[in-house]
Amino acid sequence: MPAEPKALLEEVLRLLGFQVTIEEHHHEEGLFLDVRSDDSGRLIGRQGQTLSDLQYIVNRMLFKLDPEAPKITVDVGGYREQARESLVKKALEAAEKVRRWGDVVELEPMSAFDRRVVHNALKDDPTVETHSVEVEGTEKKVILLRPRH
Repeated sequence: MPAEPKALLEEVLRLLGFQVTIEEHHHEEGLFLDVRSDDSGRLIGRQGQTLSDLQYIVNRMLFKLDPEAPKITVDVGGYREQARESLVKKALEAAEKVRRWGDVVELEPMSAFDRRVVHNALKDDPTVETHSVEVEGTEKKVILLRPRH
């Protein structure tokens, strides 16, 4: 039986006590599930952590049901898009500092998903290169931007 991502997410959220509506959108990387709820803040969590955890759990459940299931991205009320736009803006501002002053700029520690957004935002910039670097003593990574030679 193939897994139904939307139905699975609806059931998980119902069991957790949330009343939601979910829109399903297909895109090149898989499936996008946009959740609407009157309790969006609790679903998003601090810095999107609850949302990320929910997405991880649902993807694991889907994979267990059907190893061929598409990877899903879960968003709540457009949070991921706003966060992505904010990250891209921060990356572009940091790149401008690198170009202007020639110094290395370090961004704050961020998730793998967020680091990928930053790397993709600057991958075609001929003047700046990006590198993820582990923060000593932690499992977190930061992105360093430096002039490209």
